[in-house]
Amino acid sequence: MATDKELSDFLENVERRAFKQAVYAVRKDESALDIVQDAMIKLAEKYGDKPAAELPMLFQRILQTTILDYFRREKVRNTWVSLFSGMGSSSDDHDDFDMLESYAAEAGSEASESSADKIERRQMLALIDAEVQKLPARQREAFLMRYWQDMDVAETAEAMGCSEGSVKTHCSRATHTLAESLKSKGITL
Repeated sequence: MATDKELSDFLENVERRAFKQAVYAVRKDESALDIVQDAMIKLAEKYGDKPAAELPMLFQRILQTTILDYFRREKVRNTWVSLFSGMGSSSDDHDDFDMLESYAAEAGSEASESSADKIERRQMLALIDAEVQKLPARQREAFLMRYWQDMDVAETAEAMGCSEGSVKTHCSRATHTLAESLKSKGITL
């Protein structure tokens, strides 16, 4: 069972990484702060009695679920806003109104990208994903934990059941292999 101090220390240590991960996912600082806070509260309320060793994996799952919940709420909210946005006004007032002309996507957001940019980005991500999938299982596991889930070497070693040196070796080999295979396909990151 994790003590209150262990839980508090864990949350303090994971706070910045969780915020970076949430900002990367939702691209809004305020929303990311809310997501991290909600995930921390859920961990403390529902899993505060679990052993300290289980907290990192539990928190990661809760954080991912909270991010997905955010996107679900946004989708529902946007649907209702678009459905009811035209109901309150008469058609005489807005005969020349064009939604596409008035809609301005936030610069740097996915909505502001051209279709060609979106397709190119999806193709590149699919290519990178395919190359990651070609990695040996242990290299792929270490690479994803370290660089996608932003876990540190010690957390990754504990989750994989190996030494920190093994994690470093697996990550190094994975990044070199990925860099070479992507470079051969004309992709430089």
